[in-house]
Amino acid sequence: MDWYSTVFELIDMRSFSNLWFWIVLAVVWSSASHWVLGVPFDMVGRARRRGGKAAEDLTDLLRINTARLLYIAEEAGLWIIGGGTFFLTGFAVLGWVYGVEIAQALFLLTFPMSLVSLLSVRTARALREKDEDLDAVYKRLGRHRLIVQAIGMASIFVTAMWGMYVNLSIGVLGG
Repeated sequence: MDWYSTVFELIDMRSFSNLWFWIVLAVVWSSASHWVLGVPFDMVGRARRRGGKAAEDLTDLLRINTARLLYIAEEAGLWIIGGGTFFLTGFAVLGWVYGVEIAQALFLLTFPMSLVSLLSVRTARALREKDEDLDAVYKRLGRHRLIVQAIGMASIFVTAMWGMYVNLSIGVLGG
């Protein structure tokens, strides 16, 4: 076995039977659930429990990250939505019309994350527009995280079901 075939065996384009794809899926959703608007969620819990300097650090980091996110959305939002739609449509067409498995995997990974991105912009706008007390901010961030986790669970479930279907149909059809 030469180096070339070893590399392509490691980076298999049959995504749903590849361990690397499932590791990436787990890491993506774990990170999306942990980082709420660019703020680690353990920081939110610490600020809620301790208050004081921890709450001040949270509000500073949240203010910086929401301002950055909203600046990007306002300056380049249409371009990002257009480019994202282009790639998502390309992945969907390549995946389900032409049967390219890696395109299916990329679509199942990126489409739910695009929903999380839209939700993040919506939450950032709500935080900017409403001058809320800290308890309302904690509640809004907790609700945002819960919705992200729900999207992640649904995404992982759908991806696992589709991946099993693809792997079983390839196994039955002989490939």
